[in-house]
Amino acid sequence: MDQQKLPNVTLAIVLSCLGFVCCCFYGLPAVILSGISLIVLNIDKKKYIADPEKYSNYSTFKTARIISIIVMVIGVIYMAYAIYKIVQLGGIDGMMEEACKVYAEAGIEMPFCE
Repeated sequence: MDQQKLPNVTLAIVLSCLGFVCCCFYGLPAVILSGISLIVLNIDKKKYIADPEKYSNYSTFKTARIISIIVMVIGVIYMAYAIYKIVQLGGIDGMMEEACKVYAEAGIEMPFCE
């Protein structure tokens, strides 16, 4: 019997890697992409459980799942940190005022700073 590969494993790895790269955008894209990856992997897990002899790349599936979970955790931690910093600075306005102070100290004029 010819063994097939689980169809969505490569997609899950790509989504997880993109999520890892997007962690620096306040964590939200990482959480979204790794969440989609985990949903897609759950579909493949059901297919594998139904007929394990049919598929050959279960180890790649496990690797993709681990990567997705790690990216999800990193994204949640970074998002929580970003929210904490925004609240600590007094919201978006406070964050902008702090940025203006830093730019003014460096001698850089920014159009949004008055």
